[in-house]
Amino acid sequence: MKPLLIFRHIACEGPGYLAEVLLQHGIPWQLIAIDRADPVPDTLDACSGLVFMGGPMSVNDDLPWIRQELELIRMARDRNLPVLGHCLGGQLISKALDGQITANPVREIGWQPVRKNRNAIADDWLAEFNDGTELFHWHGEIFSIPDGAEQILENDWCAHQAFAIDNILALQCHVEMTAPMVSEWARLYKDELADPSPAVQSATEINRNLEARITTLQAVAESLYRRWLQPLPGISA
Repeated sequence: MKPLLIFRHIACEGPGYLAEVLLQHGIPWQLIAIDRADPVPDTLDACSGLVFMGGPMSVNDDLPWIRQELELIRMARDRNLPVLGHCLGGQLISKALDGQITANPVREIGWQPVRKNRNAIADDWLAEFNDGTELFHWHGEIFSIPDGAEQILENDWCAHQAFAIDNILALQCHVEMTAPMVSEWARLYKDELADPSPAVQSATEINRNLEARITTLQAVAESLYRRWLQPLPGISA
């Protein structure tokens, strides 16, 4: 089986829990570390799908690798290959599909409850999701929902938390988190937590009850990842 290509844009925002799920299912993957200046492939011949992780940059920045990743997403769509994006990665997917990336009304950082949208696509991707489940967030921008896609998640601070189209899944929230990643981000990005608000939690709150929160988050992630992996050999619903 050809590997999935996972694009990492900054060292601390790797595949996290997704790597554990892929290992459990015997799905090979290859890391493309943009933060180490790894080249972006110009073809999809050597992969079975694409995954894009987060990062502090904007999709609207004029960076060569952003243009290259956008083109890969369009190529994957045309070949009906699975594509998955987390936060910045979800914004890349939206822009590649002619969506718009703009400032969210507020910065959203920390654990916030999310609701499932009421449509058949949301039911397909989130059959066991409970409204009010806390997911992890760290973003200041928001993607629009491209033509042909269906929104599947929302919350009070960010109107568009996720959308799906065919086997393309774009997430504004971070379901890939592990407990060490949460603590590391709270330390590395502590300046962004200096002025807590209803939408921005303090480092103390972000780390509170962390193991229980991560367990709940990863149950949601497991369900989403399993659904996204369905077209690959050896994966069942």
